[in-house]
Amino acid sequence: MADVNRGNRPLSPHLQVYKLPLAAITSILNRITGVGMTLASVLIVWWFAAGAFSAGYFDFVDGLLTSILGELVLIGSLAALWYHMLNSIRHLIWDTGRMMDVATVEKTSYLVFGGTAVLTVLTILAV
Repeated sequence: MADVNRGNRPLSPHLQVYKLPLAAITSILNRITGVGMTLASVLIVWWFAAGAFSAGYFDFVDGLLTSILGELVLIGSLAALWYHMLNSIRHLIWDTGRMMDVATVEKTSYLVFGGTAVLTVLTILAV
């Protein structure tokens, strides 16, 4: 049966209208950082494989990864690693049923963001 009332129904809100809660943003970022770390691991394996292939090919790949763009990608991967680890610790705590009220979730979200920034900078400075 045809839907004759199609044009009169309201549309559901979309991302341009609806403000995502902080918990949703951290959840989405956790998935994005997981994918990012997977892609970064491909770069690391490529670097190792290039070293096993030949010195010239290793110099080429090493030059790419140590270029400004390559270093930005690696710094982003480092930040993704710290974010994913800190947010995963938070999820482990949630699995015990603790810290699940809205105020604590928001506070720990900001702690994860701040911890990611601090740990990323400390790691860069340590290298």
